[in-house]
Amino acid sequence: MSAVSLIERQQVKWDKLASLLPKPTEALPRLNNLLKLCANSSYLKTGESIHAHLIVKDLLSRPEDAWQINSLINLYAKRGEAHHRARKLFDSMPERNVVSWCTLMKGYQDSGSDSEVLKLFKTMLLSFKSKPNEFVATVVIKSCSSSGRIKEGKQCHGCFLKHALTSHEYVRNTLLYMYSSCSGAREAIRVLDDLPYCDLLAFNSALSGYLEHGGALGEALEILRKMAIEEDLVWDEVTYMSSLKLCSSFRDLNMARQIHSRMVRLGFHCGDVNRVYDGSTTHAQNIVLNTSIMDAYFQNKSYEEALNLFAKMENRDEVPPNEFTFAVLLNSVAELCLLKHGGLLHGLVVKSGFRSHVMVGNALVNMYAKSGSIQDAWKTFSGMNFRDVITWNVMICGFSHHGLGKEALEVFEEMMVAGEVPNRITFIGVLHACSHMGFVEQGRYYFHHLMKRFNVEPNLQHYTCVVGILSKAGLFEEVESFMREAPVQWDVVAWSSLLNACYVRRNYSLGKKVAEYAIEMYPNNSGIYILLSNIHAKSKEWDGVARVRSLMKERRVKKEPGVSWICIRNQTHTFLSEDNQHSEIVLIYAKVKEVLSKIRPLGYSPDVAGGYHDVDAEQSESNLSYHSEKLAVAYGLMKTPENSPLYVTKNVRICDDCHSAIKLISRLSNRLIVVRDSNRFHHFQNGQCSCCGYW
Repeated sequence: MSAVSLIERQQVKWDKLASLLPKPTEALPRLNNLLKLCANSSYLKTGESIHAHLIVKDLLSRPEDAWQINSLINLYAKRGEAHHRARKLFDSMPERNVVSWCTLMKGYQDSGSDSEVLKLFKTMLLSFKSKPNEFVATVVIKSCSSSGRIKEGKQCHGCFLKHALTSHEYVRNTLLYMYSSCSGAREAIRVLDDLPYCDLLAFNSALSGYLEHGGALGEALEILRKMAIEEDLVWDEVTYMSSLKLCSSFRDLNMARQIHSRMVRLGFHCGDVNRVYDGSTTHAQNIVLNTSIMDAYFQNKSYEEALNLFAKMENRDEVPPNEFTFAVLLNSVAELCLLKHGGLLHGLVVKSGFRSHVMVGNALVNMYAKSGSIQDAWKTFSGMNFRDVITWNVMICGFSHHGLGKEALEVFEEMMVAGEVPNRITFIGVLHACSHMGFVEQGRYYFHHLMKRFNVEPNLQHYTCVVGILSKAGLFEEVESFMREAPVQWDVVAWSSLLNACYVRRNYSLGKKVAEYAIEMYPNNSGIYILLSNIHAKSKEWDGVARVRSLMKERRVKKEPGVSWICIRNQTHTFLSEDNQHSEIVLIYAKVKEVLSKIRPLGYSPDVAGGYHDVDAEQSESNLSYHSEKLAVAYGLMKTPENSPLYVTKNVRICDDCHSAIKLISRLSNRLIVVRDSNRFHHFQNGQCSCCGYW
């Protein structure tokens, strides 16, 4: 194309734009409306052209030009440029008004930069030139809420009280949500009680916040009871979905029936969860309701049902999924460890335009981490332009769960540099990472000093992590002292952690004492009996093994059967130990026998000493050969291309013999084999495991 043609085309563009721009005699509001239209659509180029026109006409340099500069800040902030072009415009303003501050704050918030919102608000207050209004208050409190900064939130609450802004509906509801979701304490209820009148939005904000907190179900129930006695209060869709979610959390079928009865009585046509979708065309078109039903399935650990409901939705063009839908689906896939399905959903996310949503990005990182592909989790995390505290937590806990403690702590350091405030979940991941790496002194520092610095009150999970750190390092005397002095009631997880450390560290005498005490405290937990039996077996105390098995039989405690599954070509194959139900079981058994014979020259020797009773070596070896994880790995070797990775999930702890065998199988087959058991992920490659023999 010639230079003349290019000039002519550009002239046509400018002529078309000029017809839209206001004439010199016209007021600027029309131009501001055009910029608003560009911000709410994909017309960034047009907005940039208007920006250029304003520069040429010198309409951005005077104090009275604040309105069009605000419109440009809004344009660039909504197009993901809050940190760059929007901020540059803001800094160059000769005079700012409250809209200028609020627009940039909202841009930072939408990009996930809550810390920048609070910094900007502080600068605004120190400028003494602009007073906050109700819109600024709503943005600031929401940022405190989403980043878990309850201390700063209380300070902002006091500031907005001083400016008489808390009577505004949106400010009040945002405060209610912040107090209920961040603290889980009774502040939200106290705010409600102080209100002269509570409308539905106020109640819904508090109820949703308490449910999101997770540890404040009692407060959520109190809110629901307050709503129930308000005769003039008409519940909406959000109320019913929140109340059903509360029933699911309590596992309270009677309460669910009462709510269902209220729905029917008041004309809200919604049957039980199975009938909601199939029985109502109107509600089938409502993505909010369908997503709420999927979330109810998820909360009830019915992950497959959530995915099945989406399959029905997917065939209906009138029910497009939104970011909340994708988050529920990806988290359901994560719990089922369906990596291939997760990859397909990821493609649909990109196609639907939700890749940049922080909530969806967090769910993607979580899905890849829990499905075994920590590399894809890291790749997704690294590609996120905006992150919140959940993003950091998911990545830290993901690395920790995979035994990559060093990487988890590096991400934690990056989180600190980014100005994000860690919360209780963050420190659970960090302490687990210290446990995996044997970083005793670092773990002590995080627990005793850093948590206090960030006002994170340690709970049972944090104390249990410390038990893991100390016991895995073999510091059993210190563990005993720590457990005696800790201000918590130890649960079965803590005792199991200590017992497992005794088993791995071969401190069998302490292990027996711990197991006997734990069995008295938790007589129905089969895992404790199994670990005690294994300790007796390792010591060749077959009478001890027999006593444990007899006690289990007497108390009717059944060992949870080992189940492993592997997904091949989008189909999940499940195996039990010594399984004979699979259609190709004869070929699978032959493959196991072949592989075990090939790894013997590499050093494999069946761990017959770990059996549960004193049977002959041949029978014990036969029993070990066909454990569920060996069957799953063998089937993967049969059905997947050479050198491709295998992802296996097991419901209980992988046994010592299978662990040794799969290490050598990874070397023999030149494959990465990832096994997720009830404790952690094991990455087997080149004859080594990422757990370094400790799990």
